[in-house]
Formats: sequence, C-alpha cells, structure tokens
Amino acid sequence: MQYSSLGASGLKVSRICLGTMTWGLQNTQEDANQQLAYALDKGVNFIDTAEMYAVPPSAETYGKTETILGRWLASNKNKRQDLVIASKIAGKGVPYIRGGSDITGAAVTKAIDDSLQRLQTDYLDLYQLHWSNRPHPHFGRHHPNQIKFTDVDRAAERDNFLDILQAIGQAVSEGKIRHFGLSDDTPWGIESYLKLADEFNLPRVNSIQNEFNLLHSKDWPYLIETCVHNDIAFLPWSPLAGGMLTGKYLDGQRPAGSRWTMSQRNGLFRNTQASDAAIRGYIEVAKAHNITPAQLALAWCNQVDGVTSTIIGATSLAQLEEDIAAFDISLTEQCLTQIGQVLNQYLAPF
Repeated sequence: MQYSSLGASGLKVSRICLGTMTWGLQNTQEDANQQLAYALDKGVNFIDTAEMYAVPPSAETYGKTETILGRWLASNKNKRQDLVIASKIAGKGVPYIRGGSDITGAAVTKAIDDSLQRLQTDYLDLYQLHWSNRPHPHFGRHHPNQIKFTDVDRAAERDNFLDILQAIGQAVSEGKIRHFGLSDDTPWGIESYLKLADEFNLPRVNSIQNEFNLLHSKDWPYLIETCVHNDIAFLPWSPLAGGMLTGKYLDGQRPAGSRWTMSQRNGLFRNTQASDAAIRGYIEVAKAHNITPAQLALAWCNQVDGVTSTIIGATSLAQLEEDIAAFDISLTEQCLTQIGQVLNQYLAPF
C-alpha cells in the first residue's frame, strides 16, 4: 500500500480510503466487519463516514453507518490510533436533519458530539462539511446557469464561514477533532476558508472531497491546482460514478440489490445516452488491457496528478477485493492514451 500526506495535517493516509455509506442499508454489521478486516489487512488506514449515512439517505437510516463503525471501534480499541477516521456534517435541505437548516457553528458543535457518541471514539481525525449552504455546482448542477453565483450574498457567506470555523476551532482546542475539511465545494469556497483561517488564526482547510471520475472530471485543473498549491488533500468520491463505470447499469439493467433499484435523493442524473456511450468506450479499453472496467476507472483516478486518496465503497467482499487490487495496477501509456481518447470525446456526458 502506498500512502500520501493528508494536506498539511502531518497525517499519512493510504491511497485508498474506505467509504462506508452502504453500511446500515445494503450492508450489515457483519458485512462491515469483514470489509474492515480485509481493508486493514491490505494496508488501508483511512475510513470515511458521515452523519447522514446510510445512502440512499432516509430518516430511518440516519446515523446507522457511524453506529456500525462505532461498534467495530469499540471491539477493536487497539486499532483506533492507527486509523484516520473522517466524518461529515450534513448540509441544508434534509428535513429530518436539524429541520433542513443551514450549517452553523452551533450545528457543527452538536453534530460533532453526536458523531463521537455514535462512533464510540473520543476524537475524529478529520471533520468535513458535507456540502455548502450556498448554491453549489454539485450533484448534477454543474452546467451553466443551473445555479446563480450572482445571487450569493458574500458578506453573509463570510459571516457564516467564520461562525463555522470558530466552532471547528473550539472543537480542535477541546481535542474532539484534529483537522478540518470540505466536501462538494469549489475553489472560491476553499480560498474563503483559508483567508479566514489566516485572518483569525483558526484551523485551515486540510482536505476536500468532490465527485471525480471518468464521467465527471470537472475539478481538473482548477480545483485540483488550488489544492496542490495550498497543501490541501484532494479526495475523489464516487470514482465509479455511482457504479455506472462498472457497466452494470447499461441497457437499463438494474441488478438485484444494487443502489439504482432504490430511490435516489438527487435522481439518476448521471444516466444519459452520452454516459452509456462513454462507458462502452471505457469497457473496450479495459478489455484490451485485461482488467475490469472498475479497475480501469479506479487506476485512472489514482494516477491523476494531485489526487491524494480515492474513496471507494463496496457492497460485497468480492467487489472490495477487485477495487483494492486496482491500486496495484500501473496503466501503460498506451492505455492512458486510449482512455484519453474516450474522455475527450465524452468530457461531460451528464
């Protein structure tokens, strides 16, 4: 296993981050225990969760993933110090989480305490904002004019950012969290938090996790360049585009137990004809190089300059084994050229 620096935090994290959002809905406690045992045996030391999980989210499964991970941590206390555990506070718009209200400093403080209780640990290595309060170009809203940046009240946003950072600073001083990160944010969001951290001597942003994959590479180059030159870890989530890049959803297929058989909070916005055409192209490249489509997509993500650790998830041990094996694959120049040809043809398929 290879390891990278988590931004400027001083922590070393595996190039693979084990995502957990299926635990509590598609996966049981026993499944989670098996995944953790296998991942740790392979050198994975980085685990990502969130208060909102399991996914697809619901009031019934809220907090279940953290609870499952917490049970494992309680039974494996000797392993806690060797792990980097990250969680996230949900953003606005989810009615059963704080009434769907904005993230505030007070909400951060309460959410951290609740997560620590569910996780049965005294501290989190990384605490992240799941998405911003302001309109943001994520979850299928990345095309021109789907949101309006000109509607944002910069002064109000600055006050909110500062309120959040002050709560983060208090949590750091109390030892409840070690480092602060963003999720589903932008270069402007990063820069705004960094300026406030410098101005008020508060914790700096150490990481950001955004969707990044062969169907959705919009963070290259602008956001990734921002991360590199500010010592911020870039953590791609959904490197398989919600499972699409495996090819399992082509031609309207819906394998039993798969996520697309369940109601999706943001709909199937990735499911377009252009996406299917791109996936078919990547499948052909994978076949030509004797690897699976999933391994092609993960190995590609891992080799992108500026990527720190890629967040993977699985609903079966066989999937996890296949995914982890992808990070031992070094794509040839020929393979990368062939991938690039498909990518250039379908740069933004959804």
